[in-house]
Amino acid sequence: MSYETIRYELESRGVARVTLNRPAKHNAMNAAMIAELADAARTLEQDKAVRAVVLSAEGPTFCAGGDLGWMRAQADKDRAGKMAEARALSGMLGLWNALSKPVIGRVHGAAYGGGLGLVAICDTVVAEATCRFALTETRLGLIPATIGPFVIGKMGEAFARQVFFNARPFDAAFLMRCGLVAHACAAPDMDARVEAEIGHVLDCAPGAVTAAKALCRALAGADMESRSEMTANALADCWETPETQEGIAAFFARETPSWRQTG
Repeated sequence: MSYETIRYELESRGVARVTLNRPAKHNAMNAAMIAELADAARTLEQDKAVRAVVLSAEGPTFCAGGDLGWMRAQADKDRAGKMAEARALSGMLGLWNALSKPVIGRVHGAAYGGGLGLVAICDTVVAEATCRFALTETRLGLIPATIGPFVIGKMGEAFARQVFFNARPFDAAFLMRCGLVAHACAAPDMDARVEAEIGHVLDCAPGAVTAAKALCRALAGADMESRSEMTANALADCWETPETQEGIAAFFARETPSWRQTG
């Protein structure tokens, strides 16, 4: 299967590998990547040969968040256009989150903003111990709205309040404490740890794995569709404020917004 921004491979044992493949852009998500990840999720769901999925990335960074060109294009859109972009990202994450096959994340380097959304839709995450994470949206006058239901759904409100609105960086150890990361290990050990997780899945009955994952989501009371619309509206409201307009303009002009303390 041929894509421009991701790579899709299926092994004979039923392990599918989806790899973010914009290494020169630190795998920042643009409209094309979002659409291709959504298409890959649909393919994974429909392919009965797939028993487990590994989500990983090429290059030094797992995912730097939103592509600058994509963000600039959003800034130029009207409210309806901004909400359409938010729905596209939320829809893609929703497809992955609802995938009936287990998703194992192999996360290295860094995951910022939307990249953390991709981490959150994985069932089991193996992270490089030195990996860095951050929700940096508020530094631009924005909010982590679209990814919010997925991130908070995994880390919980108490942990989210520590990182959701201050843009501070955090590490894999923090995400292990809140349960979003299952294993943090040195880079040379990551593939072996991922392989061990694959082995655990393949040791189990495929139908039972699917049913057990569906039960997890049902018992958690996931209602992503209504939350997706709520967050699209919240983000559109934010885009329209003078504060956000100043923050975005300052970001692209490499200037300091008025609220930033420089002393």
